[in-house]
Amino acid sequence: MAQQRAVLRQDDELLLPERQLRQEGFSFIAGVDEAGRGPLAGPVTAAAVILPADVEELPGVFDSKQLKESEREELFAALYAVPGIKISVASASAEEIDRLNILRATHEAMRRAVAGLTEADFVLVDGLPVQFLLPSKNIIKGDAKCASIAAASIIAKVTRDHEMEKLDELYPEYGFARHKGYGTAEHLEALKKYGPIPIHRKSFRPVYELLPETPVQGEFGF
Repeated sequence: MAQQRAVLRQDDELLLPERQLRQEGFSFIAGVDEAGRGPLAGPVTAAAVILPADVEELPGVFDSKQLKESEREELFAALYAVPGIKISVASASAEEIDRLNILRATHEAMRRAVAGLTEADFVLVDGLPVQFLLPSKNIIKGDAKCASIAAASIIAKVTRDHEMEKLDELYPEYGFARHKGYGTAEHLEALKKYGPIPIHRKSFRPVYELLPETPVQGEFGF
């Protein structure tokens, strides 16, 4: 399995999917990933990233879930500093998650992120297939196998974390800056004590159980 490098060079194995697609005639390959499918509160956030082919050394991106928070923050800043990189971030709100279900909302956030990259002519997406207006390919565990997807995973995760930190300022009693909306013991205790707020996902069972009049929409978020 590929491992995180200090830097990525254009011949690195993590850039193999992009190189192969360029050989097929595509020029602007967007890697797409999401963050925040599991939490009980806040949006699901997606990022789409086109890594430039003419930059000799790129930040040593890797699967965001296997990086420390400080490493993600460092790579987040380094990615935005890469000359010629294209980045688009989009999200789906808690209300949309409740209305669409988490899977459909996640896919919608991904499509919105890709739509923000007008140059893109091919999409590499992490996990299961997603329908885009562009030709696309899904890569299982792509955030550990494909550089542009790994970059997108970092951008999505850090962007969402920053959003939850801002929400913590509005709702300090819930501790969002610490758990980012996930169902930790601290969050569940606050949820029971203070009740759900508008950014909580009402179709997720720990929230739904406090709102029995709200119809649950699928077994997502566990």
